[in-house]
Amino acid sequence: MRIVVGRVGRPHGIRGEVVIGVRTDEPDLRFAVGATVDVTATLPAPPGQHSLTVASARWHSGQLLVAFAGITDRTAAAELTGSWLSVDSSQLPETGDPDEFRDHELIGLSVRTSAGDPVGVVADVLHYGQDLLVVRRADGSGGECLVPFVKPIVPEVDLRAGVVVIDPPPGLLDPAQAQ
Repeated sequence: MRIVVGRVGRPHGIRGEVVIGVRTDEPDLRFAVGATVDVTATLPAPPGQHSLTVASARWHSGQLLVAFAGITDRTAAAELTGSWLSVDSSQLPETGDPDEFRDHELIGLSVRTSAGDPVGVVADVLHYGQDLLVVRRADGSGGECLVPFVKPIVPEVDLRAGVVVIDPPPGLLDPAQAQ
């Protein structure tokens, strides 16, 4: 599975650096000197995309500036503007924390209540002040519900079984039950 780690922004300077719109929690690892990223002009990434190797990376005024091997001037850097940068999920190291999950690991898992009732499928993960699972409902309504991704409400995530178990408070799944 392809994991987007950044998007190329405008060129910076005249020596081929570009501003990277970071889309990863680990930018210093993903854009370390020698790291390879795949580049595509559009998403989803088609097979046969080409790769770029990071030649240098630095933070400047809160922005990540990256130079890629072979991109040595502003004109060549400008041709990358708008391109998406991705890695294969198999390249990502284990988190080492049994309670830490990456978005791509959660998307597509079935969701059921602790009583065993089917709720739906994780369609997305949102990161605001609180991480939220976007669950596409299984009841045929075509609706979605947002489930706060906290231990009291999501006591179990079983990646091997492909299941997220939730213990929803009253009103979370059915607003009419709110007290």
